[in-house]
Amino acid sequence: MKKLFFALTIAAALLSSSCKQEQKGNEVRTMVADSTQLNIAFVNTDTLLSKYEYALKVSDNLNDKAENSRASYNQKLRIFNQELAEFQRKVQNNGFLSMERAQSEQTRLQNQERELQALNQQLTQELMQEQARLTAELRDTVANFLNEYAQGRYQLILNNNISNDIVLYAVPAVDITEQVVDALNARYNISKSGKN
Repeated sequence: MKKLFFALTIAAALLSSSCKQEQKGNEVRTMVADSTQLNIAFVNTDTLLSKYEYALKVSDNLNDKAENSRASYNQKLRIFNQELAEFQRKVQNNGFLSMERAQSEQTRLQNQERELQALNQQLTQELMQEQARLTAELRDTVANFLNEYAQGRYQLILNNNISNDIVLYAVPAVDITEQVVDALNARYNISKSGKN
């Protein structure tokens, strides 16, 4: 009888412990279930920028402007270097009729060199301003889109890129990068076809 009582006491203790653990387990499951009500996702902006057609167009346009600026500057620099080489050749061969004429040509070349330096700074500054403007425009476009896209779906969308991770861990199911890229591209193509 003592053995039966002892066995029943142990069984009751195990059952009680099991019920408490199950209650705790249910509480944890309830907390997890409640936390899933907070829909969180992330967008990998590196991937977004490499696949979003508008971002690619903006990048191509900026690269074209940089290349045109560089080509224009290099052409002027080439002409300047030719004129400088010609000046140096004339100085070495006493090709100037007077010292005043040589000094006048030297002054002209120095002024031209300063103008080239100023042009280089101006072109660099213009490109930086254009890049900042286009980056802000692109950021606004994506932010405005995500503001609409998140309505009724997500309470929080995070950024996940290589250089500035805000997400340290995420299950692949919360990565909405591809859906965002597809939707942005569809929206961009509609707006592009409307302009034609």
